[in-house]
Amino acid sequence: MKERVILGMSGGVDSSVSALILKEKGYEVIGIFMKNWEEKDEYGVCTATEDANDARRVANQLNIPFYTINFEEEYWNRVFSYFLDEYKKGRTPNPDVMCNQEIKFNAFLDYALKLEADYIAMGHYAQVKEIDGEYYLLRGKDKNKDQSYFLSRIDQKALSKTLFPIGHLTKKEVRKIAEEHNLYTAKKKDSTGICFIGERDDFDKFLDQYLLTKEGDIVNVDGGKIGRHTGLIHYTLGQRRGIGIGGIGTGEPWFVAGKDLKKNILYVAQGENHPALYSTSLIGESPKWILERAPKTPLKCTAKFRYRQQDIPVTVDILGNGELHIKYDNPVKAVTPGQVAVLYKNEICLGGAIIKSIEPLEEKYRFINPTWSY
Repeated sequence: MKERVILGMSGGVDSSVSALILKEKGYEVIGIFMKNWEEKDEYGVCTATEDANDARRVANQLNIPFYTINFEEEYWNRVFSYFLDEYKKGRTPNPDVMCNQEIKFNAFLDYALKLEADYIAMGHYAQVKEIDGEYYLLRGKDKNKDQSYFLSRIDQKALSKTLFPIGHLTKKEVRKIAEEHNLYTAKKKDSTGICFIGERDDFDKFLDQYLLTKEGDIVNVDGGKIGRHTGLIHYTLGQRRGIGIGGIGTGEPWFVAGKDLKKNILYVAQGENHPALYSTSLIGESPKWILERAPKTPLKCTAKFRYRQQDIPVTVDILGNGELHIKYDNPVKAVTPGQVAVLYKNEICLGGAIIKSIEPLEEKYRFINPTWSY
């Protein structure tokens, strides 16, 4: 009897090729499109409907069953509410990480198991390896597309039941397979938007639909009010564009260096190497370990504080309250509270934590990120 795999089909080329590979390997494949967000674009078209139709076309090409399931309520309660709460705290969240933790590898997994699935599958660039009954999360072969960062908070139950059919391939190889088999999505452009919320030309306008904003002062970290901001939720640490400051100081660009939520102040620094932009360590809250047990500390490993970042050598300690103190070997620019610090040992993703606060490079700049404490 064939093993049953419930595949999350997004309407993109990655999940399409995943479906093809699984079928060729002899699995009983069922495609499921997860509808987690309902909103029409400026032309009155729901992009989720378009993606679902693309996924259905591929399923028909491959002659596999295809269904759509609605997770809008779960997404709102478990992901989008968290997303909004983080912005209210003045932080910059990563909903893609939380979507994987709460929806794709939780609600979707539970749904699949009710359908007597042996496994679920996703078109992620990542790999799973089982050693002595434990399941390890490994980076995908394509280092430019590796998605282990976004999977860093899923658990052993999910990993033991998950297949990543394209994790051993590069994006170029995936495209080639799709074209060779004339899959409908072979040349479809990759999505770059937030998980299920999609791509948006005006993200500030989107946030303003859900959160109240209040104008306030923009203050130079080295002294003096130099402008007005449109609401702290519209800015993130390290941001250069859209601050609205020009013709002041040396002529070098200005960068967001910090936020004070209580005083409603946006702090900025001039020059891309200004010391106020750098930190030397961070506190990570709500840690999650892939093996569901903490490693021995102090732990020397590498970390990423955002998806596209190069690995950074760090030393990790576990504090008495369970939070992580992650000290970098060298100062790092624009580490952002609300994002995820993901830890690696070579190709293995160990897990990670939500960045709670950062330690300034220079003590005199502590005031620009007043939540730091250690």
